[in-house]
Amino acid sequence: MSNEHYLNNPLIHRDRRLGRRHTSWVTEFDCTHMRPLIICRGPIRKEAMDVFEEMGITHFGILLSEKDSIVYQNALAPELRSLTDPDRVHRVPDYTGANKEERNQRIRQIINIARENGYNSIFAGYGFMAEDEAMVAAMEKAGLTFIGPCSRTVHDAGLKDEAKRTALKAGVSVTPGIDNGTALTLLKKHPDAAALKALVKEHDLDVDASALDDDGIEIEDKADLVLAASYVKGVDLYTVDELCATLTEAVEKMAADYPENRIRLKAISGGGGKGQRILAIGQSARTAEMVREILNEVKTTGVGDNKNVLVELNIETTRHQEIQAIGNGVWSMSMGGRDCSLQMHEQKLLEVSVTVESLQAAIEQAESAGKTVEAQVLKQDLKTLVAMEEESARFGEAVGLDSVSTFECIVDRDKHFFMEMNTRIQVEHRVTELCYSLEFTNPDNADDSFIVESLVELMVLLAAHGPKLPKPTRILRHNDSVEARLNATNQALQPSAGGVIEHWSDAVDGEIRDDQGISLHNPDTDVFMKYTLAGAYDSNIALLLTVGDTRLDTYQRMAEVIRQTTMRGKDLATNLEFHYGLVNWFIGQNINARPTTRFIVPYLTAVGQLKQQGNNMDLGHAWSEICSAALVGVSGDAAKALKHSLDLKQTLLLRPLELLLAEPHILSGWLSINRDSYTMVDGKISWNQNPIELLAETYHFLNMDYMHGTAAANMIWDHDNEILQQAQEFYSELNTRLSAENWIELQSMLDTDTPPEGVDAALWQRIRGAHAGYQAGVDLLGVLPSIAEYTGFYELSVNDDLTIHIPEKLMEQDLQDAMAKVLVPPPVAKGDEILAESGGMFYGRETPDAELYVQKGDHFAAGDPLYIVEVMKMFNKVYAPFAGTIDEVLVDADGLIISKGQAIFKITPDEKIVAESPEEVAARRRAATSLLLEQLI
Repeated sequence: MSNEHYLNNPLIHRDRRLGRRHTSWVTEFDCTHMRPLIICRGPIRKEAMDVFEEMGITHFGILLSEKDSIVYQNALAPELRSLTDPDRVHRVPDYTGANKEERNQRIRQIINIARENGYNSIFAGYGFMAEDEAMVAAMEKAGLTFIGPCSRTVHDAGLKDEAKRTALKAGVSVTPGIDNGTALTLLKKHPDAAALKALVKEHDLDVDASALDDDGIEIEDKADLVLAASYVKGVDLYTVDELCATLTEAVEKMAADYPENRIRLKAISGGGGKGQRILAIGQSARTAEMVREILNEVKTTGVGDNKNVLVELNIETTRHQEIQAIGNGVWSMSMGGRDCSLQMHEQKLLEVSVTVESLQAAIEQAESAGKTVEAQVLKQDLKTLVAMEEESARFGEAVGLDSVSTFECIVDRDKHFFMEMNTRIQVEHRVTELCYSLEFTNPDNADDSFIVESLVELMVLLAAHGPKLPKPTRILRHNDSVEARLNATNQALQPSAGGVIEHWSDAVDGEIRDDQGISLHNPDTDVFMKYTLAGAYDSNIALLLTVGDTRLDTYQRMAEVIRQTTMRGKDLATNLEFHYGLVNWFIGQNINARPTTRFIVPYLTAVGQLKQQGNNMDLGHAWSEICSAALVGVSGDAAKALKHSLDLKQTLLLRPLELLLAEPHILSGWLSINRDSYTMVDGKISWNQNPIELLAETYHFLNMDYMHGTAAANMIWDHDNEILQQAQEFYSELNTRLSAENWIELQSMLDTDTPPEGVDAALWQRIRGAHAGYQAGVDLLGVLPSIAEYTGFYELSVNDDLTIHIPEKLMEQDLQDAMAKVLVPPPVAKGDEILAESGGMFYGRETPDAELYVQKGDHFAAGDPLYIVEVMKMFNKVYAPFAGTIDEVLVDADGLIISKGQAIFKITPDEKIVAESPEEVAARRRAATSLLLEQLI
């Protein structure tokens, strides 16, 4: 059946109907009485629909926003391909609101939809208002069952300021910083209990007067009580300017106390990377600017919104790890960890499981290989994991955790600090559920039990039967799992909206693909249905997962999944190639490497340098020079034969190299897994592997193996394949006949006139001639490692202690910015205009009340902000690339949709920009190519 691995993957699909089991105890936990309304979107919505059906729940519905249905062409929510009953689809303007008033309006609308359509429960997934205490409390008050942590848990654990206070009381280590900026701001104006009581009376706030008189309660906590009441009442007791002043003071003090660290600002209601900014060393003066950006991003600028922003020390060598916590309000336990350090702009990219079983196996393997330092590091990781799991269970009990949540930590060598608890299911939850299942056993009969393999299923069970559920036993499913987030981003990992997916290959064996239904085929024609990545929400397209017995096995399976995946479409940009390169980088370096959250940008910079040098390569010139060098000293029939051989192999060699030079992320992966295929000897590339075998592996790596019926553009051409197959068969036969241990030894034998024992002289000369013909021109492959040597690509490497050595140059901001533009060149503009570097929603000012960044007649300097573009819920400030004067503003209103390459301003630059001529470009590329060829010929 077409799409079988997507539709019926046994790793994530099964019969979950407990009401049909054969014991009365198990059937008590039947959940078919649940009638949930799904109020989120994204992959979790489709997953929830699947799990509910598998549990026997038939009456469920979804919200559908205008942006998911009518605003964008071909962007209709793909879940509707399977949910065809219109009575179960409920249209709303959006899933949340731009301010507190709109959010409250949406909450009331959700409650009304539930009541009018017979829903008795709410599932919020991991988006929008999933961690909104007011929303959860409103659902509870309306008599609806919230499938997730209760409002008390959300308050005590979900709000980042409250969570840190709870953690301290529970004996959990936290990062240095302040969590009560709003309280400190209020106390500047109302410094004692009497002043706070007067404020309560002035605004008629619902605050227990006895609490304000209680000497046992700290004044900051009293201020928090007043603030909480003001949020309920919908009044502001402080201004954003006053809050910014308080936070600036806190940042300045922290900067003085920790001069070597950057400082993180984080909204208490942020999540998914939103609502966070990092202040560089010496940037305390930018605190107010960044606080306003944060509040805009999490939409808490309205009257009565809780605008608290945490100020935290940024641990510079931090690894981001999290523990999956579960509980029923009485018991609390953990389900292992996940490492989410591979992220950029606070957005996670690749998440890998961290389990006791995997670490124990890795320790044994390291000790067997004599890697003492690596084994010691892994033992510390195991110790840290056990400690974090114990703390998460303790914290869960302290906050009365009655569903699933995530205990998030930062790990710095042998220390770890609690960061926050996300009181919702995480995007990366499958990483955990693929490693562990849960067995619930009848307390009165050890042989009577049932197993839960889905965290969404567990959430429903806890919501429906929480108090009755005994504490389960976790059971190992797989030692390791990994998740790659497939996002609509360009090669520099910047959001890229507006693309259309016109083709996406079917999921393959071993691939788990969560994509909100995009891969559901047309039911009549069984073909892929095109889908527009509108950009109204975040950039995630799908979650790709694999499992294995070891981390290496898991990563190799992920690499194989990506290798076989093809996506095509109009204006389509994804990070699929980035993941292929990154996964292979770890496979080639050390799969147990311990990257920090600062790894990705230097890695991207190194990839940008590959692209920059690749852009300077003239493969046609390189091929011509290599052919000329091969023919030096050869004449007559031998020269004709050699030239013929070279002519036959031109496309065989050039096609894969052209693709690798055009795709720097794929080139990064190729270089990483082939770094041992050569050695530099006296400044020249010397192959440790037969280049013919390397060429065959390269075609496979690029998913260009010969397959009958495949489009010629997507595979090795048939005549090239014949040559390659003949060459491989020749060397295979040679290896069986000769006693050479490796390629270097075989090559040495073939360099001598004297035939080996058992081979006559005439045959030996024919063998040597065939060898020379097959090897002719393969030196061209050397341009790839030559580029790596030139850029210092291999200097980015894993140390013995599993830390990653990042060359200082890759940390330079100017180089990072420059290489981002190499990876994604800005649109070519005329000398008198500035074009949009990406599509999105245009804003010409910081906030609705702020002045425009630039107006007609204004002069701007290089680096000045010109406008903001919102792409997939991320706000990106665009800075002037050079100095000039605004002659005309071409986009004159906030909130307008702009497209990449659209003219935004007409300008007069201070200095005339002179473009490089085609002749100059060609000469530069030939010179750069000749320089690299010195390592080859």
